[in-house]
Order: sequence, then C-alpha cells, then structure tokens
Amino acid sequence: MILPDTHSLIWFLESSSRLGSVAQHRIRESAEREQAAFSAISVWEVALLLSKNRLTLNVSAIQWRQNLLAAGFVEIPVDGAIAARSVALSDFHDDPADRIIVATAQEGHQLITDDGRILNWPGQLNRFPARR
Repeated sequence: MILPDTHSLIWFLESSSRLGSVAQHRIRESAEREQAAFSAISVWEVALLLSKNRLTLNVSAIQWRQNLLAAGFVEIPVDGAIAARSVALSDFHDDPADRIIVATAQEGHQLITDDGRILNWPGQLNRFPARR
C-alpha cells in the first residue's frame, strides 16, 4: 500500500503540478484499487494548517478527509504501536506529524513525500519522491 504524506495528499486532491507525474500516477492507480492510505494525523495537520491560515483550501478539514475516502483512500488510525515507534525513530527531526507518518509507513507502506529530511533520513523506510 502507498502512503502519501500530508503535502502529497494536498497536491493530489488539488491536482497540483508540484506533484510529479509518476507519483500522481502511482497515487491515482493505488487509490482506484483501494491500495492507497492516509494517516489520520494528516487530517489533524490539515486542520491545524487551515486554522493558522498557513493553508488555503476550498473545503474544511472534515470535507478534505471525506474527499480522500471518496477517492478510494483507506484511513490508518494512530494506534499505540505507531505512537511508540514514532518516538523511537533514531536521528529523526522533531516534527510530530512527520514522525507519526513515518512510523505508519514503517508498517509496510511506501511513503510518498517531498520532504528532504525524510527522503535523506538514513533509517529504514520505503519511500518515493513526490516530485518524480
């Protein structure tokens, strides 16, 4: 299963040219087969960015989540194992949402991200660049 990070999800739903054509194709095909997922923390992150006016969307965070589900994405909740693993990530930056998304991806998903800190992180993680 693929797991786009929050910005990749935003770019996908907004049909942004910032998302590379290969990444967009992977996400679209995976969602059509219900093999695309999103972390529940991405909804929290979008809601937070909207509330701080650091992101502008034509929908609320609740509707954004509904749009993901309607597009065929599966929501992965943050459980205790993901929470504990997110804190144990070695040599990883402090962003809590990134930590939870990476810990979620470590459950056997391929993370699609444009975050250079994640793409260059030396830890074990199946990742794919979002701009490709």
